[in-house]
Amino acid sequence: MKVLKGIGVFKGIAFGKLHMFEKKTCTIEKREISNAENELKRYKSANDIAVRELGDLYNKALKDVGEENAMIFQIHQMMLEDMDLVCFIENLIETQMVNAEYAVSEAARKFSMMFAAMDDEYMKQRSSDVKDVCQRLICALISSRSESNAKSKLSYIIGADDLTPSETIQMDKKTVKGFVTMQGSHNSHTAILARTMNIPAVVGLGGQLKEKYEGCEIIIDGFSGTVYINPDVTTVRRLKKKKELCDHQNELLKELKGKKNITIDGKTVDICANVGSPADLDGVVQNDAGGIGLFRSEFLYLRRDDYPSEEEQFMAYKNAAVKMNGKRVIIRTMDIGADKKADYFDLPKESNPAMGYRAIRICLDRPEIFKTQLRAIYRASAFGKISVMFPMIISREEVVEAKRIVRQVCDELDRDNIPYSREVEIGVMIETPAAALISDELAKEVDFFSIGTNDLTQYSLAIDRQNNKISSMYNPHHKSILRMIKMVADSAHKNGIWVGICGELAADEALTETFLSMGIDELSMSAPFILGIRKKVLEINVDEVKEKIIKDLSF
Repeated sequence: MKVLKGIGVFKGIAFGKLHMFEKKTCTIEKREISNAENELKRYKSANDIAVRELGDLYNKALKDVGEENAMIFQIHQMMLEDMDLVCFIENLIETQMVNAEYAVSEAARKFSMMFAAMDDEYMKQRSSDVKDVCQRLICALISSRSESNAKSKLSYIIGADDLTPSETIQMDKKTVKGFVTMQGSHNSHTAILARTMNIPAVVGLGGQLKEKYEGCEIIIDGFSGTVYINPDVTTVRRLKKKKELCDHQNELLKELKGKKNITIDGKTVDICANVGSPADLDGVVQNDAGGIGLFRSEFLYLRRDDYPSEEEQFMAYKNAAVKMNGKRVIIRTMDIGADKKADYFDLPKESNPAMGYRAIRICLDRPEIFKTQLRAIYRASAFGKISVMFPMIISREEVVEAKRIVRQVCDELDRDNIPYSREVEIGVMIETPAAALISDELAKEVDFFSIGTNDLTQYSLAIDRQNNKISSMYNPHHKSILRMIKMVADSAHKNGIWVGICGELAADEALTETFLSMGIDELSMSAPFILGIRKKVLEINVDEVKEKIIKDLSF
C-alpha cells in the first residue's frame, strides 16, 4: 500500500480504480497560407464554436453550481472576444500569412507570458486562463476536443496533473467517484467546484502521483487529504466504515428539515442561503433555508448586450420573493466590475480591478443605472419580505448618498402610485477593512450588516486566494479576521441592528461556536451546507464556550 498526502477539498470518501486523465494534445506546425481571407474565416468560425461551447458550459454550471461558480466560463468567453487577443491573431494571419492554429498558439504564448509577468496576483492568474481558452480555440480549429478516454469505464477516480474548471464541471458523477491532482489548491476554481458538486477530491499531491498508478485500486479520504494506492484489507475496512458513517450522517441531516436553529442553551441563529441565479432557488427550499441572506443580482447584467430593463429585474426579484413565501430575501445591488465584466458598461481597463471601479462605486457614479435596479427591488418588495444591501462600502458618505437615491426612488414610486413595502431594510456588506474599522459609524445609518468574509480576508491579509504560490498562507481563521468580525458584531449590537455572515466562513463548522459566541445573528451559505450547520448549532452550548472564545480573541 502506498499513502499519498495532499490537500482535501471536499470531505468525502471515494473508492475506485485510478484513471489518469489524458488530454488530447496536438503539435502545432507553422504553415504558409495563400489566402488570408479564408484563414480569417476559419479562425472566426472556430472562435464562434469556442464561445458557444463556453456558453453551454456556463449554462450547465449555472444549473449545477450557481452563478458565482459559473462565472469562470463567462470570463473565458470574454477573453476569446478581447480585442487585443483578436487583433493579435488576425494581424499575424494577415501580415505573416500563417495558419490560424499557429497564430492562436503564438497568441497563447505571448499573452500568458505577459499575464504571468504582472505584479498583480489577480492578473497573474489569467495566464493559465489564456492557455485554456486558446487550447479550446485550437481544438475547434482542428475539430478535436480535450477529453479523457475514460468515458467507457464504469466507475473510476480521475488522476491528473491538474483539471480546468470546464473539465471538472463536465464530470459524470455516475461514473466519476472523485479526483486527485498533482497541482491545485484548496481555493482554486476547480476545488470550489468539487465542493459545490460534492465530489471527494485531493489536490496538491505533486510528484507523489505517478503515471504507473494507472488502473490501481485507490481510496480518497477528503477529510484528511490522504490517498491510498492499492490499500490493504484493514485500510479498506476502516474507510468503508468511515464512508458508511458519513453517508448515514448525511441521511440524518435530512431529518433536521423543519427544525429550529436553537443551541442547547436556547440561543437562536438564522441559517440562510446564498443565491447566484434563479436556478439556485429550488435548492434553497429543498434544504430548508431560513431565507436568502445574499441574492447576487449580477446574473441579470451578465451575458447580454445591454442593461436589463426595470421590468426584467422586477420579475426576477418578485419571483424570489414569492418563492420564499414570506422569508427574508436580501438583494445585493449589482457588484459589476473586477472579474464580472459586461462590455456595454464600457469599464476602463485596470491594473488592479479587484480594488477598482466596481460595485457601489459604479452605482453612485451612474445613478440612473442604480435607480433602475432600486425601483425594481422596491416594486418587488410588495410581494414578499425584501431587503436591499450595498456592496464594497468604505465610508459613511457612500451609505448616505445611496440612501438619498433610495428616497428619490420611493418618492417616484409614490408619485406614480406604484405599491411597495415601507419596511424594506437597508444594509451594507462589510467586506473591506475600512468598513470593519468604521462599523460603529456605519451601524447608525443602516438596519443590518452582512460580513463578506471572502473579500475581507483577501484585503486584510493581502493574499489572493486563487494564487497557488501563496494559497497556503490564506488563513480565514487568522486572529485578525476573527477580531474584525467580533468588532463588527459589537458595533452592530451596540447600535441596535443585526449582523450576518455571507462568506464561505459561514459554512465552516469549526467556527460555528465562535460566531455564535460573538452573537452573530445570521449565517448565509451555499444551500447544501445548511443542514450540516443546523446540526452543529443544535449541539452547541454557547454559555459553556463563550467566555474562553471571547478571551482568546481579546486584544
